[in-house]
Amino acid sequence: MSSNTVEKKITNADLKQIFWRSLPYNASFNYERQLNIGWAYTLVPILKKFYGDDKEELTNALNRHLEYNNITPFISTFLFGLIAAMEENNANSEDFDTKSISSMKAGLMGSLSAIGDSIFFGTIRVIAASVGCSLALQGNILGPILYLLIFNVPNLIARWVLVFKGYNLGVEFLTNVEKSGAMDRLFLGTSILGLMVIGGMIGLNMSVPLNVKFFDTDLVKVINGIVPNLINLLFFGFIYWLVKKNVNVVWIMLGIILLGIVGSLVGIL
Repeated sequence: MSSNTVEKKITNADLKQIFWRSLPYNASFNYERQLNIGWAYTLVPILKKFYGDDKEELTNALNRHLEYNNITPFISTFLFGLIAAMEENNANSEDFDTKSISSMKAGLMGSLSAIGDSIFFGTIRVIAASVGCSLALQGNILGPILYLLIFNVPNLIARWVLVFKGYNLGVEFLTNVEKSGAMDRLFLGTSILGLMVIGGMIGLNMSVPLNVKFFDTDLVKVINGIVPNLINLLFFGFIYWLVKKNVNVVWIMLGIILLGIVGSLVGIL
């Protein structure tokens, strides 16, 4: 946290820079932390503005924005604006808890992605493809052009508008919460929400297809009947432990693949 007495504020020029730098956000995908590089790249000018005079604080800020990150790029600027407001609050307050920044990202990534995917992938892209393909099948050059325009114009407009909305909402929200004295409850709530999202992902998006029987009894069904998704949780915990031990994620993935192959050959997977 900055100890400077001069208040640091984000300007419209800063928000416009976030918009432009968000365009290649989705181009840096990696299997370990997915879109974290694009996220940090977008916020670099803001972080340098707030912490450029303090190398340690700048390093800490970059590290917290190089954590796991994945949000639908079309509405990502809303979260960029909101997080920028939180960084501004942190730079001007000695009592700000930076853990709430990571918690806020973790708590909103999933819900915002669901909204963005349904609007842009589930609706706008379908409409754009319908118009574009129908014209392209007739040999009309407007087919691909209209497809790109119908899909990308709303995308760019949403990014532009949402970066300002996210920042303004963040400033107003944080100010009201701070005045009400509920900042500690906010930090606790965002932390809990982030953990709930991660916990939900374990149960919904992860499957450990064990096929272990004891006297014709399916042990996996018995275990899930007592504690649902316990095996998923244990497997996730093991992977998390390996990550905390700084085991390279590539080796972890290769190990999972090898385990799947061997497990399938011996009949337990």
